[in-house]
Amino acid sequence: MQTEQLVELAIAALEDLKAQDILPIDVREKTSVTDVMVIASGTSSRQVKSLAENVLMKAKENGVKPLGSEGLDSGEWALLDLGNVVVHVMQPATRQFYDLERLWQGAEQSRAHHSQE
Repeated sequence: MQTEQLVELAIAALEDLKAQDILPIDVREKTSVTDVMVIASGTSSRQVKSLAENVLMKAKENGVKPLGSEGLDSGEWALLDLGNVVVHVMQPATRQFYDLERLWQGAEQSRAHHSQE
């Protein structure tokens, strides 16, 4: 399955169970680990677990073998490694604390900001 199709599948699985603030970030230029990170929020540990499990189930139904998953027990931050796509599902406070959006998107934005000064 191509990266774009896998991103769409992950987002659809997250939307099925009402994930909040779904954000795909293309990281091909920043890391060789994966092509796209999809970050989403769940309102409770139960929802985080359900969202993550739904993404894994949909991936498997479409012939994608997940390379790994972490955090399904605690439900605070679940990480799903689907190869070309890594999905992070977090509770809002955890997401805000780790601020992956800034980490993965911010490098270019901060360089652009400094060059304008």
